[in-house]
This record gives sequence, structure tokens and C-alpha cells, in this order.
Amino acid sequence: MLSKDSLQFLDDLKANNNRDWFLDNKKRYKTFKKDYQQLVGHFLDALKPLDPSLELLEIKNCTFRINRDIRFSKDKTPYKTYVGIWISSGSKGNNRSGYYVHIERDKSFIAGGFYCPEADDLKKVRREIAYFYDDLEAILQEKNFKKEFGDFDRNEASTLKNPPRGYEKDHPAIENLKLKSFEASHKFDISEVLKEDFVLKMTRKLIALKPLNDFINRAVTTDEF
Repeated sequence: MLSKDSLQFLDDLKANNNRDWFLDNKKRYKTFKKDYQQLVGHFLDALKPLDPSLELLEIKNCTFRINRDIRFSKDKTPYKTYVGIWISSGSKGNNRSGYYVHIERDKSFIAGGFYCPEADDLKKVRREIAYFYDDLEAILQEKNFKKEFGDFDRNEASTLKNPPRGYEKDHPAIENLKLKSFEASHKFDISEVLKEDFVLKMTRKLIALKPLNDFINRAVTTDEF
């Protein structure tokens, strides 16, 4: 788990998000980074026995640098003030569906699926949904998935107003075919992070996403069009 000191470091960094403060608190950052990497290791230990596709992952494959990419952002604050953990069998230049843990004051959540796929992968996922919509519906209606995640996350930014090209408006899976991003999420209070069973509790929830991840990864690993 993350310590109270590490969570306080994130809060203090958010209030002092500049290079001078960060350098003055480099020792605190090193302690936070160690906590972060240990937490990732605990999640990998918990998830690998339940999802064999993750077997080769190492801690370094699942962490993010604390520096923000501000080149094209209006927000020029240099540092991330949250913890992100991305656990996926994908690799650089080879995207896959996976599991995500986000720890941030008042914005903590777990999630999984395929976030904003590139055009070719999006076509593949839509084709899989169109041909095997009964399989997807069974996944979305499964008891544990329904309890923890409810459904795909849906909003205006991630959903087309009209059917995508090549699909009729009366297709039985049209609402899922309209999606441009395929993820489901579950919010939790940051106080959960300090509990001894945090990793175990979140792993039990995350693993309900495995059938969805398998469905999406099956789609994107084929070269057929």
C-alpha cells in the first residue's frame, strides 16, 4: 500500500507544482517512488495468477514517469499529482486492453478495457462486436462485472451520435458499435489505499474485467479485415 506520507507528498506537490519545490523535496519523492513501485509489485503478484497474459510483465512496464508532457497542453505544471498503474500484455507500439489503477484525492478509480484505440484497432474491435455481439453482451451482463462496473463508460466524447460507417442503425449492438473508446470504471475513496487489503480488494474487482479484455485483445490481435 502507499503510506500516509506518500499521499501527503502528492497533496503537497499539487499545492506546489513547480521545479524548485520538487527539487527541495527530492528525498520525499524518492520515498514516494519506492512506495509506488512496491504497490505495483503487489498488484502484479495478485493479478498474474488470475491472468496468465500478464506473466512477463515487470514493475517498470506498469509505471509512469512523474513528469508531465506539457508540449501541447495549456496546463504547464510540470508534475503529475496522482498515481497511475497500467497493467497490460501490450507493448510499446502494440496496444492492448488492460487494467488501470488511478489514485488521486477525490478522483480515485480502477478501470479496464481499451482507451481511445487508433483507427485500425477501432475497426477491429467494432468488427468483433458486430460479429460476436452475443459474446460481448454476456460479458457485460455477467454478475460480477455488472456489480462492480455496470457497463461501458459512455459520454459525448466517447460516443458517436450516428452509426459508424458500414453499420446499420438497427444493428442489435449499435449502441456499443457507436463507442470510440471501450472502458469500464469503478470509483473508490482514497482512504481505501491505506487499508491492508487494498490490493486484494481491488484485484477482486479488476479481474471481473478479464473477459472484456480477452474479447478486445482477441479482436486487435488478428490481421484479418
